[in-house]
Amino acid sequence: MATETQSGLSDHLRGVTVTTLACLAGVAAALASARFVGTDVAAAASQQSVLIVGALILAQFPILRVVGVDISEFGAKDYLYVAFMTFTLWFITFGVLLTESVGL
Repeated sequence: MATETQSGLSDHLRGVTVTTLACLAGVAAALASARFVGTDVAAAASQQSVLIVGALILAQFPILRVVGVDISEFGAKDYLYVAFMTFTLWFITFGVLLTESVGL
């Protein structure tokens, strides 16, 4: 009904917020990997960059809570979605940075 009040974010705004944060975290992880690990041939095999991605995946959940997303409703599918989107954007961005040997 029109008189009912809705608490929290709408489903659409929740989805946009989660997707945007996951994508930005992936790009940030790639830039951090390029900065701290490097973009030379040895950096491509470094496991430290994977640790950076993992840290940024875990850092998103408190940020989502602060933004207003109720993560207590998250299921396994939601957690996998956040991890997949973050990893994918990191992989693409870091791959481009490694290919072009961009120094940060």
